Amino acid sequence: MHVLQGSERLAVVGESFYRENLWRIVGGRPDDGQVRFPVTAVLSPDPTNPYDSNAVSVWVDGLQVGHLARADAGQYQRAIIELEQRYGCRIGLTGSIVGGGMREDGPGSLGVFLLHNRADFGLADPHLEAHEHNMRTGLSDAFRTDRDDDTYDIAWVQRLPTDTAGAITMLRHQLTTTTEAISRHFAFCELEARLYHSRDSSPSALDEYDAAVKLHDAEMETICAAFVAKWGKVPLLETYKQMCVRQAKAHEWDVALSWAERGITVYGEAANREENVLDLRKRAEFYRLKLDPPPKVAKKPQPRAPRAPTMQVVKCSNCGVEWQRERRNGRPPKFCLECAGG
Repeated sequence: MHVLQGSERLAVVGESFYRENLWRIVGGRPDDGQVRFPVTAVLSPDPTNPYDSNAVSVWVDGLQVGHLARADAGQYQRAIIELEQRYGCRIGLTGSIVGGGMREDGPGSLGVFLLHNRADFGLADPHLEAHEHNMRTGLSDAFRTDRDDDTYDIAWVQRLPTDTAGAITMLRHQLTTTTEAISRHFAFCELEARLYHSRDSSPSALDEYDAAVKLHDAEMETICAAFVAKWGKVPLLETYKQMCVRQAKAHEWDVALSWAERGITVYGEAANREENVLDLRKRAEFYRLKLDPPPKVAKKPQPRAPRAPTMQVVKCSNCGVEWQRERRNGRPPKFCLECAGG
């Protein structure tokens, strides 16, 4: 097998159909449920596939774990076949099996993430601006240009231990040894995510999370300046949204408001997506209403419309004549006016 290296993510789909194979490869569910298992995957062209003649299946340790998305397979299959002929063997990519954490609805699923270099497959490396609308947190975009950009290094992401405690230890060490703003940002993001997800198993996790967020926030101007220098914009800063959520759950509306306003200030006019700032603005407005609710206006009682009288038919017990009268309390008369007068 010839293994190609790279930093661009190549999506694998259909993992849910191979969950048993995935759990077998990673050796079962770890104690903390979190999985980050490094693998080398084989890309297997399948031109005889009855559903898609461009199909490319993905295999790890002789077990299928998914396949390339239809759109990707259409671009990569021929290139993979040509590479197999050139090297005289199968073509592999490095990557990871990740996921498995506990969610509100039960254990999470596993996913497969592969890294590659599009140029190795004869595909042009699209210019960064072509992906502006796809940028979210910026991590994938940073991976894609890590090798050619000396201002930061995030190769440590691929070396993170699979267990949460080990990953937290490594991330803390990473933050003591690296000075690059972009690398520190993603290390803080990963550390915050691991600490927050450990809140049910570690009594000190939330306090450590809060401390990490404050340190992260203290560097955010420098980090955003690095983002603007690299991309001309600032990607999603999940730290501020997550802190808003955390404080709102505790009904600490004033603290939640301060984090929302802080995030809005940090983004300034450089947010990659307007919706990132709009989300914080909506949260801030909600928190202000919680802190200073508008006075309740007493509703004026509405006058009742007069009800139409209910009529009833009465029959004279003496002469049998019938007449209508308004229904009233008590028994109706037994005789008509003539019979009663007589």
